[in-house]
Amino acid sequence: MQQNNSVTEFILLGLTQDPMKKKMVFIIFFILYMGTVVGNLLIIVTIRFSRTLGTPMYYFLFYLSLADSCFSTSTAPRLIVDSLSAKKIITYNECMTQVFALHFFGCMEVFVLILMAIDRYVAICKPLRYPTIMSRQVCTIMIVLAWIGSFFHSIAEVVPALRLPFCGPNLIDHYCCDLQPLLKLACMDTYLINLEWVSNSGAICTGSFVILMISYIVILHSLRNYSAEGKKKALSTCTSHIIVVIIFFGPCIFTYTRPPTTYPMDKMVAVFYTIGTPFLNPLIYTLRNAEVKNAMRKLWRVKITSESRR
Repeated sequence: MQQNNSVTEFILLGLTQDPMKKKMVFIIFFILYMGTVVGNLLIIVTIRFSRTLGTPMYYFLFYLSLADSCFSTSTAPRLIVDSLSAKKIITYNECMTQVFALHFFGCMEVFVLILMAIDRYVAICKPLRYPTIMSRQVCTIMIVLAWIGSFFHSIAEVVPALRLPFCGPNLIDHYCCDLQPLLKLACMDTYLINLEWVSNSGAICTGSFVILMISYIVILHSLRNYSAEGKKKALSTCTSHIIVVIIFFGPCIFTYTRPPTTYPMDKMVAVFYTIGTPFLNPLIYTLRNAEVKNAMRKLWRVKITSESRR
């Protein structure tokens, strides 16, 4: 993995160099990361053991929460630990592994959001055929294809990165290893590689966002034939999905669809979609979803009752 490189490790500059601000970074992001892990695990456990959440929508939400937890874990722990470290060193191999994990779980989240939109489209626009079209077998096949697609996307991102020669310096002005900061350090013309990355990550982000927004426009247009109660329930579900799509894809499109230039806001934008979005997703899907909240209450009641009997 280290051919044509004189650099065997990188130094991450992190979010700030100020000692007081580093402590604030540790506290804030430790809370956010713990909230992300606990919130998503709570959704995963609730869906896994609840009999009322067996529909395809919650099947996909299970994998969205799993992808969120892993996506945040690919960056947040290092950011938290490095905020208290004097020298934030990451080896070359660890850096490339982080790039792979970041894009693997990030792409998985994109694909699951698309599957959730497909599920809502079929449920609202073709309700009579919904049980047949969105059977558990079909849903499982789609999730498997999403994992496979995410893997190939990540391979397509990492392989060009492995070919980049790094001759020094080795300072990455970021809190994690990603494509744009690495391109800035490479001692070669990176125009074609950046074009390849934009056509991969940029196309996936932009194309997926356009597809999702069109699908939700079609869904919302179809709601005009629904009763007031049915319209309210469908709107509540779709609004949650649209909020997640906008807050996730906005920063992604900004990051991966531009020339190899860096801006002062890049790190904060990256924080928003790598740590902020996984933290917000459980809140959005639980606070706006009565079924999930009721299932959580029932699950904890059963657990408390069984514990009291012991």
